[in-house]
Amino acid sequence: MTDYRATLNLPDTPFPMRANLAKREPGWIAQWQQKKLYRKIREVCRGRPKFVLHDGPPYANGDIHIGHAVNKILKDIIVRSKTLAGFDAPYVPGWDCHGLPIEHQIEKLYGKHLPPDEARRRCREYAAEQIQRQMKDFIRLGVLGDWDNPYLTMNFANEANEIRALGKIYERGYLYKGLKPVNWCFDCGSALAEAEIEYAERTSPAIDVGFSLEDPAERARLAHAFGLSEPPQGPIYAVIWTTTPWTIPANQAINVHPEVVYELVATPRGALILAAALREQALARYGLEGRVLGAAHGAALDRLRFRHPFYARDSLVIAADYVDVSTGTGLVHSAPAYGVDDFLTCLKAGMRQEDILMPVRGDGTYDPALPFFGGLSIWDANPKIVAKLEEVGSLFAHAPIRHSYPHCWRHKSPTIYRATGQWFIAMDTIPGRALPDGETLRDKALRGVDATRFYPAWGQARLHAMIANRPDWCISRQRNWGVPIAFFVDKTTGEPHPATAQLIEEVARRVEREGIDAWFRLDPRELLGEEADRYEKVLDTLDVWFDSGTTHVHVLRGSHPELGHPADLYLEGSDQHRGWFHSSLLTGCAIDGHPPYRGLLTHGFVVDGQGLKMSKSRGNVVAPQQVADTLGAEILRLWVAATDYSGELTISKEILDRVVEVYRRLRNTLRFMLANVADFEHTRDAVPVEDMVELDRYALLRLARLQAQVCADYERFEFHKVVQALQNYAAEELGAFYLDVLKDRLYTTPANGLPRRSAQTAIHHILHAFVRLMAPVLAFTAEEIWTYLTGSDDDSVMLHTWHKIPAVPQAETIERRWATVLETREAVNKAIEAVRMQGRIGPSLQAEVTIRAHGERYTALAALGEELKFALITSQVRLVEVDTPEAEGIEIEPSPHAKCERCWHYEADVGRDPEHPTLCARCIDNLHGAGETRRWA
Repeated sequence: MTDYRATLNLPDTPFPMRANLAKREPGWIAQWQQKKLYRKIREVCRGRPKFVLHDGPPYANGDIHIGHAVNKILKDIIVRSKTLAGFDAPYVPGWDCHGLPIEHQIEKLYGKHLPPDEARRRCREYAAEQIQRQMKDFIRLGVLGDWDNPYLTMNFANEANEIRALGKIYERGYLYKGLKPVNWCFDCGSALAEAEIEYAERTSPAIDVGFSLEDPAERARLAHAFGLSEPPQGPIYAVIWTTTPWTIPANQAINVHPEVVYELVATPRGALILAAALREQALARYGLEGRVLGAAHGAALDRLRFRHPFYARDSLVIAADYVDVSTGTGLVHSAPAYGVDDFLTCLKAGMRQEDILMPVRGDGTYDPALPFFGGLSIWDANPKIVAKLEEVGSLFAHAPIRHSYPHCWRHKSPTIYRATGQWFIAMDTIPGRALPDGETLRDKALRGVDATRFYPAWGQARLHAMIANRPDWCISRQRNWGVPIAFFVDKTTGEPHPATAQLIEEVARRVEREGIDAWFRLDPRELLGEEADRYEKVLDTLDVWFDSGTTHVHVLRGSHPELGHPADLYLEGSDQHRGWFHSSLLTGCAIDGHPPYRGLLTHGFVVDGQGLKMSKSRGNVVAPQQVADTLGAEILRLWVAATDYSGELTISKEILDRVVEVYRRLRNTLRFMLANVADFEHTRDAVPVEDMVELDRYALLRLARLQAQVCADYERFEFHKVVQALQNYAAEELGAFYLDVLKDRLYTTPANGLPRRSAQTAIHHILHAFVRLMAPVLAFTAEEIWTYLTGSDDDSVMLHTWHKIPAVPQAETIERRWATVLETREAVNKAIEAVRMQGRIGPSLQAEVTIRAHGERYTALAALGEELKFALITSQVRLVEVDTPEAEGIEIEPSPHAKCERCWHYEADVGRDPEHPTLCARCIDNLHGAGETRRWA
C-alpha cells in the first residue's frame, strides 16, 4: 500500500519550536560581541542621515531594577527601529558618577572622617565597580551600544569640560553667589536640588502664637487702622499659626495679605488680630468668646511693630501677596532665613542680608549662643519652644497635624529651607547686572520648551509650568565627591577673580590630566602668584544635576563628538521633567540659547499587578535579572514594548505568563513559514508578481499595509501599537486565513510548480518584512531567524533596512475582491459551525456549500470559479446568483463523496483510477501529470 504522506511537501526546519531563551540568549550576546556587531552597524550606516538618542545617565550605584530595564529597552527599540528605517543611529551609554549617594556609601563603609582625597579615590573606585555590574545587566537585556566606549561623568576629560561649561555660563552672566534659603539636608550636610526632594507624610506640632503690641505709639497706629478713637485696654496680639515651632527663634516679621480683611477681636485674653474669614475657627481652637471691635484691610497694618514672644526684639508687619488665608489665622510668621517667600519679602521690604538671623547650623543644631535653645537640634527643640511660649503666655493653641513635608530622597529624613551662601544660576535678573542677550534664562527656557516635541504631548505643559515657576537654581554643594566650582573669589567682596575665564581654562587642562583632585590639590599661588593672598579657592562642588545636565557639552561635543549637537531625543522617566530634562534645558539655554534636544520622551513607573509601587517590604519586586534568567530577556523586551509606557507599566507573574504565550504564538507562526520555504531559493525560485496566484498578491498588499502601519507606529514611538499590529497580523491574517488556506497548495501541488513557488515567494517576503519589523522588539529571535533566512552567521538583520515589498498592480481591485471573499468566508464558517454542532459534519472539508449571492458579491466570488472552495477550505462550492440582497444565503450539506487520502478533500472522482483507488483526480495530476493550475487561491 502506497504511503501518500511521503508524497506531500510537508514543512521541515531545524528552527526549534522551543526557544530556551534564558539559556541561549547569553550565547547570542557573546556572538554579537565577538563579531563586533555594533561596529559593523556603524560602518554600514556611515553616510546616512543621523538620528541621535542621547542616553540619560543612570546613577552608578546599586544593581539595576525593573525601571532601569524599561528605560534601556525603550531606548534600544528606538535606536534599532531608526537604524532599520535608514538612519545612522549610534547609541553611547553613559553613567552619572559623582554626588552624594556614592559618597554616602563610602561613608557607611569607611566612616565620615576620611581625608577628602582618600574619600574621592574610594568614591571613584566604587563608581567604577558599580558601572561594570550595571553594564553587564544592560548588555544582558540585548541592548546594542558602544559598550567598549561609554561616557562616564567622572572621566577626566568630562570633568574638565564640565568645568568649561560652568565657565561659559559664568561668562554669559547667569551665575552669581548669594544668600538664599535652599533645600538643606542635615544628614547630607549640603544643599539639595529640587529634584532631590520627595514628599512624605509627617506629624508636626501646629501652634497659634501671639506677638504682643506694647509700644504706645504703635498701639495708637493700630487703633487708627481699625477706625477706633483709642486702642483697647490690656494686651493686644497679632496671632500667627505655624507648623514649624523651631523657626520662632528666627522670626523677624509678620506677613498679612494687603487685600484681606482683618478684625480686632476683644477676648478674655486680650485683643486679637485675626483674618475675618478665620475668626470663628481660631476662637474655637482657643476656647474663647470674642467681640469684633473693628476691621481693616491688611495694607493698613503694614509696618506695625509687634514684639517677639521671648526675645527682646521687634517683629515688623509686612504686607505680602503670598499669604494664604485658607487655614490658620491669616497672619504668617516670617523667619527669612528659613523660607523663600519670607526671605524675598523681607529683602523687598528693606531688610539687609547681613541683618537676617540664621541660628540653625548645617548639622541641624542651633548656634550655642542662642538663648534658651543653643546646641539643641531643631527637632528636639520643638517641644521646648512650645513650652517656652506657654511659659511667657504667648501660646494660644497647640495640636499635632499630619501633613505632607519635604524629605531628602536619599536619607528619607526631613529637610528644611536654610539660608546659606550658595552659587546660583539666575532664572531672571541679577541685581546690578544687565540681562545676557537682553533676555532672561527663564524666557529662553520657556521658548525652548515650546520648540520641543514631546512624547506624550502632555509633557510640554508640565515642563513649561515647572520652568515658569521655578526659583533660581542652586548649583553648589558642600561635598567632596563632585566636580568643583573652580573659582577663586575675593576674600573681601566674594567676587570671582577678574581673569576667571582664563583661570577656568587653565584649571580644566589640569583636570584633563589628573581629574578633579587637581583642583583640590592646587596651591592658588601656582596660578595667581602674588595675588593669591587676596583670594580664596572655592571648595564647593557642583550639583550632580549639573554633571548630567551638561552632557550636551562634555559628551555630545566632547568625549563623543560623532554624536553631534543637539540630540534628536532624550528619553527618561516622567520624574525627569524636574531632573535631567530640566537641568539640560537650563544649561543648554544658558550656553547655547536653545535646548540640547529636539524631542523629549517620558515613560511611567513600574507597578505590580495591583497597581502598587514596588518595594522589598511588600515583597512585590520583579527583578529584571530574574526574568532574564528564567523566561529570557526577550520576554521582558516584549512586555516593555507591549505596554503603553505613557502611564504606569504594570508587571506581575500572570502578566509575564501572558507575554510568554504571545511570544510562543508568534514563534510558532514564524516557524511554520520558515519550514515551508526550506527548499526555496529566492534568486532561483521566486515567481514574478504578475505571475503569482492572486491570493499571494493580496497577501503582499496586506503585508505592505502592515509595514506602513508598523513603521508609522515606530516613528511615533507607539510600540504597544507595533506589538498589537504584529500580533493581530500573525494570528488573524496569517494564522486564521492566509496560511490556513495556503496549506493545501503548499503540501499537495508539485514542489517546483508555480502554485507552490508563488506561495513560497509571498512567504519569503512576509518573513523578510516581518522579521525586520519585529527586530527592534524581539532582538534575539529576529537574529536567530535571520540566520535561517540567509544561511549566514556573519549577517545580521540590523545590517539591513525595512524590506522592499514588490508593488502589486491593480491593488484596489484585488483588495476589494478579497475583502468580499473574507466576509463570505466568515459567514460560511459560522454556518459550518452550526451544522457541526448538530453532529452532521466534522471538518470543514466535509462540507459542500451553496452560496446565493447578489450583485458585486456574486461577481467577486464568481471570479474565483472552482478555486473558491480553496479559499473557503471546503470540498465543493455551488455559487448561485440571486436578484436581491434579501435572497442571499448560505446552505451547508455533508459531502456524499469519499475522502482523498492525500489532500483530504471529499471528491466525486476519488477511486476512479484503479491504480490509485484512494486518490482524487487532482492529486493524481499533481503526482503523475503536469500538475494543477492555480490562478486565484
